[in-house]
Amino acid sequence: MSKSLFMLSVLLLSPVSFYSNAQSVQPLTEQQSTMQPEKQRLLGLPVYVRIIKEDKVLELFVKNQGAYQLVQSYPICNYSGGLGPKHYQGDFKSPEGFYQVTMQGLNPNSKFYRSLNLGYPNQYDQEHGFTGKHLMVHGDCVSTGCYAMNDQQISEIYQFIEYALINGQPQVEVNIFPFRMTNDKLKSYTHSVHYEFWQQLKAGYDFFEKTHQPPNMIVNNGRYNLAPQGLLANSPPKTNPANPFSR
Repeated sequence: MSKSLFMLSVLLLSPVSFYSNAQSVQPLTEQQSTMQPEKQRLLGLPVYVRIIKEDKVLELFVKNQGAYQLVQSYPICNYSGGLGPKHYQGDFKSPEGFYQVTMQGLNPNSKFYRSLNLGYPNQYDQEHGFTGKHLMVHGDCVSTGCYAMNDQQISEIYQFIEYALINGQPQVEVNIFPFRMTNDKLKSYTHSVHYEFWQQLKAGYDFFEKTHQPPNMIVNNGRYNLAPQGLLANSPPKTNPANPFSR
């Protein structure tokens, strides 16, 4: 094998390590330089984000050794409107449901320092006539419907998502839940006007808890449902290696 063909095969077989090495020749920003080395080594791996409104926390997971592992729980600086989904532009509500961040949704020059567009309204929202635009996870700690972090937090979250997308992940799933959706917790909200909607969200929450894989949600007749592969939730969960990071 020629030297050039050998080098090409190495790069194709090692996309994450190649991407990381390529980035290392560029000067790091102040925020990048303060990221823990353990986290830097995970940049470029697939990412999943879960937001728990009641806890005011954003959880960042990275796929490592086959399962999505928690890397960091970030306290949310601010969000708007309390529990329940967003319905219309100007209701000052932060959305709940299943959203995605794509490369087009990244804004490194946001007036809120960095921003990640959630893609609201999604198919579910549109089928229900919900309105709104520019719903983000961003910095600057100010919210009128978005999920606001401080600048250091959004810098780190942004890097993980940007590297994952550059490295080939087509979109990063962002699942937003009102609370940790245990059976007992949901039962305490049986009289809420949002109860039936939250039952739909629970299917996705339970799937991730059981499999350590993001749920693939579809919308049928105005309802969230697990795609057929969601039936795998009934299988034993994959082994989740020890998490080297604290919550």
